[in-house]
Amino acid sequence: MPQRPLSRATFDHEKENSLKRPELHCVHALFPLLLSAFGADSALAQPVASSPPQNSHARSYGGSWECDYGFMLAGAACRPVAVPANAHAADSAFGRGWDCNRGFREDATLCVNIKVPANAHQTGSPYARNGWECDGSYHEVNGACAAVVIPANAYRVDSPFGRGWECERGFRVASEGCIAVVVPVNGLLQRDGSTWACERGFQRTEESCRPITPPEHGFVDDSGGNWKCDWGYRRGTVSCTLIALPANGHIGYSGDEWACNTPYLRSADKCISRTP
Repeated sequence: MPQRPLSRATFDHEKENSLKRPELHCVHALFPLLLSAFGADSALAQPVASSPPQNSHARSYGGSWECDYGFMLAGAACRPVAVPANAHAADSAFGRGWDCNRGFREDATLCVNIKVPANAHQTGSPYARNGWECDGSYHEVNGACAAVVIPANAYRVDSPFGRGWECERGFRVASEGCIAVVVPVNGLLQRDGSTWACERGFQRTEESCRPITPPEHGFVDDSGGNWKCDWGYRRGTVSCTLIALPANGHIGYSGDEWACNTPYLRSADKCISRTP
């Protein structure tokens, strides 16, 4: 049965009775003690902060401590960073605690001299190309810097990697030179300048452009390099065939296939009723 809403008089009566019940008074009295007990348990569950070791200082945020500059954490102690020759201490809480000086690179726990080949220069980072790059007009070949030889119909590119040159538009790379791109009749040079494609209405066949001749009820598609059939026709090898629709069927979304009307189901070349 639905409960009737309490009147003001009934509510006051129930409130008065609840205050006379001793067990409720016990709960109210114990509530602060329960909170204190849970708070105490939570405090006991927190990890006790360890005493800061030698060569450490309090963090500027988050509490706890961290090792002084020139020291690194090892277990629960701060050990001095062993800086090898030709290196300097690094102000970082991560890594090995030191970096190699300019002109040197890391090799295990040492800093070894960077050997700069002829026609090269040191870089600001010891990790890029082993700390050196080739000068302008030179490129890296097997750990050395060789002069860039620019072939005919090419131009110099400013890069320490690769061959150091690119072919001009209308030419393509072949071996160590640039050869002309032969564009056939009804073809055009692509945006990259080194390849070609056929104009719309033509199809590429090896090194020539063959005209596309769509069959009856066919047309050149959006790509411009092929053909497709009109809506309601199915493409064959060289022709477009009218789609034979069964009873209770319709042309599908693609336009070259059919589907059954709901609630019919396709069975071979027919649309049949669903089994009750």
